[in-house]
Amino acid sequence: MKKQVKVKPNSKQQKIEESEDGTLIVHLKSPPVDGKANKELIDLLAKRFNVPKSKIIIKSGLSSKNKAIEIDTN
Repeated sequence: MKKQVKVKPNSKQQKIEESEDGTLIVHLKSPPVDGKANKELIDLLAKRFNVPKSKIIIKSGLSSKNKAIEIDTN
């Protein structure tokens, strides 16, 4: 399953919202430094979709707020 994700780092609380076009808007507590926000994003998505963290891959946008994520649900 492929998802478009918009990340909002340095938020006061963690939460995941879904916009009208299906893009996930993910609020993260971590700053976008040393991959901390990406790690938190993967942790949060793994819990949300009930898959191991190893099944989530950031396909593009590693250093961007807009990311393409692939989740292997098999």
